[in-house]
Amino acid sequence: MANKGRPGAVRKTKKGPTTGTGGHGRKSLEGKGPTPKAEDRPYHKAYRGKELAERSAAKRPAGRAGASRGRSKTAEEVVTGRNSVVEALRAGVPAKALHVAVRVEMDDRVKESLKIAAERGIPVMETHKPELDRMTDDAVHQGLVLQIPPYDYQDALELAEETMAKFKKGYIRNAPLFVALDGITDPRNLGAIIRSASAFSGHGVIVPERRSVGMTASAWKTSAGAAVRVPVARASNLNNALKAFKELGIYVLGLDGGGDVSLPGLELATEPLCIVVGSEGKGLSRLVRENCDQIVSIPIDSDMESLNASMAVGISLYEVSRQRAAQ
Repeated sequence: MANKGRPGAVRKTKKGPTTGTGGHGRKSLEGKGPTPKAEDRPYHKAYRGKELAERSAAKRPAGRAGASRGRSKTAEEVVTGRNSVVEALRAGVPAKALHVAVRVEMDDRVKESLKIAAERGIPVMETHKPELDRMTDDAVHQGLVLQIPPYDYQDALELAEETMAKFKKGYIRNAPLFVALDGITDPRNLGAIIRSASAFSGHGVIVPERRSVGMTASAWKTSAGAAVRVPVARASNLNNALKAFKELGIYVLGLDGGGDVSLPGLELATEPLCIVVGSEGKGLSRLVRENCDQIVSIPIDSDMESLNASMAVGISLYEVSRQRAAQ
């Protein structure tokens, strides 16, 4: 009789299935590799900082190597917040689109913004909050964002040449009148200067390409719609532009408290003019001053050190306009 062995005993064989885990958990013990860097972990605060840094780098303007001539554009911007958006729409600021948060809480400002957008034919887009946060770099938007198209600047020399040609042919009655900004960085000053230029028959405002204010939403709003009528042109180099203006027959006048000519005694008011204004603190730069035909001062009380740039331009344009009307 064959020996069947002990009950329940299993003889080990080299082939076939075996009892036990068979190494099934070995893979789980291998680990997940080295720990990722903090900025590569989505749940870490450093990851958010890396995203913001990359977004800021992407918004920086490219180098001058590939810069194009003629008209140039600024980066697109947005107006955020219910008060700011409705005020910008009231002022007629050009808009590309009005973004409204999904399931936004309606109030009078939102309703008026939607009404004005519909009247002006501005596209209204319902946008989720994460996308609004991304558009505004996490600024407080209150569910309302107005997208502003980039301003299309004309070349300063082209504008001067076109205006002088029209004047010589009799297409415009008043002699060309421009305002150039030297070191002005406040967009509200630019908007107020554009408004004064429009009020006193100015033909354009010149801003340098670097270290100067541009046509932002704030400048549009301060101009109260005058930016639609008065072109803003850019000069790659303000000093070179002023030299070219003089070659075209345009007199360059600098505004400064220590000028050698008083504004009421200005004899060049009826000639083609470019009035240059500097910042309130620094005034005109040395090279710009050297390129001016005359330095003109506005008589003020000795207790007042200086005038705001936009105020000085408004007074000067009024005096020029008054003298031209008198003749």
